[in-house]
Amino acid sequence: MSTTGFLIALAIFVLYFVYKRTGLLPIKEAKDFLKKGAVIIDVRTPGEFESGHLSQATNIPLDQVEMNVANYVRDKNKILLLHCQSGTRSGKAVKRLEAIGYKNAFNIGSYSRAFFIVTGKKL
Repeated sequence: MSTTGFLIALAIFVLYFVYKRTGLLPIKEAKDFLKKGAVIIDVRTPGEFESGHLSQATNIPLDQVEMNVANYVRDKNKILLLHCQSGTRSGKAVKRLEAIGYKNAFNIGSYSRAFFIVTGKKL
C-alpha cells in the first residue's frame, strides 16, 4: 500500500472512530425512525424551548426527564429521539432513560441537527 493510500485509510478510520464516539444516531436512521412514529424529545430548558423548537417536539428538560417522561411516553419500547442545544444534555438524557428501562432512546444531537433531520433544511 502506498503512503497516500495508508494515510487515506487512516483518516477514514479516525473519522469513523470519532463519529462513533459521539454517540449520535446517524441522520438516515433518525429519519427512518421518524417515518415509523418516533417521538422527539427536546431536553433543553423551557426558556430555550420557547426561543425556538420543532413543532413535533415535546419539551422535557434534562433535570425532569426521569420524573416526567412517562407522562408523555408510557411504552418503554417506543423509539425516542432526544436533542438539546449541543447534544451533550441529550446524551445524558439517553443514559438516564436507559437506566429507567427505556430501550430505544437515541441522541440525535443539537437543535440544528434535529431541525435538519425533521425538515431537511439547515437553520
